[in-house]
Amino acid sequence: MRLDGQRILVLGGTSGIGLATARAAASAGAAVVIAGRDPLKLARALESLPEHAEGRLVDATDRAALDRLAAAIGRLDHLVLSLAAGGGAGAFRALDLAALRKVVEGKAWAFLEALQAFMPALRVDGSVTFVTAATARAAFPGTTGIAFNNGALNAVVPPLAVELAPLRVNAVCPGVIETPIFAHWPEAERARFFARARATPLGRPGRPEEVAAAVLALVTNPYVTGVLLEVDGGLRFTAPRD
Repeated sequence: MRLDGQRILVLGGTSGIGLATARAAASAGAAVVIAGRDPLKLARALESLPEHAEGRLVDATDRAALDRLAAAIGRLDHLVLSLAAGGGAGAFRALDLAALRKVVEGKAWAFLEALQAFMPALRVDGSVTFVTAATARAAFPGTTGIAFNNGALNAVVPPLAVELAPLRVNAVCPGVIETPIFAHWPEAERARFFARARATPLGRPGRPEEVAAAVLALVTNPYVTGVLLEVDGGLRFTAPRD
């Protein structure tokens, strides 16, 4: 389905899945706005998007900054939240919970702040799509922190879909996707996780464009809400081997 005449904001749209989603939305005819906190990444991302794409600098952990952007940005039809703080992986016994708190503030908490901030700008029957993680519903050693962060977001999708209707609220839950986020993982955990991707039914990590296609499917289907859509190559069917 097309998005001609519609405006979409991708928070966290300067790299990885967020940028792939912005490209897909632009190809579908949408007026695209991407936002992130790194000016260099924002500039590089805009170079890969059509000339009419807009870019905004914002720190999603700063509620006042989100409110200012929401007031300035004007009408939106769709909001995609693809923020990623990185971190949270590692064996639970040695997991730095103080560091995990910052990771949660940079993702789960930031998602809720952003949704509140941009609701006045959103079309009443538009859509919100969270990008979470398939590990929130898997059971792999070393992913407790990630499950905690993304599981909280998954849990609020159904009640939000009911409370905010006719605004549609969905989530895409990627598995092992080849994005820069894995640079923040400990080497041993990264190697172990990519080995699991090779053991999935599809036998490989995913690509950002494949997740973006799932996001666009939820954005463009006006009869889908409250859904958690896993895009994981079958990761959830793979037994831990640690």
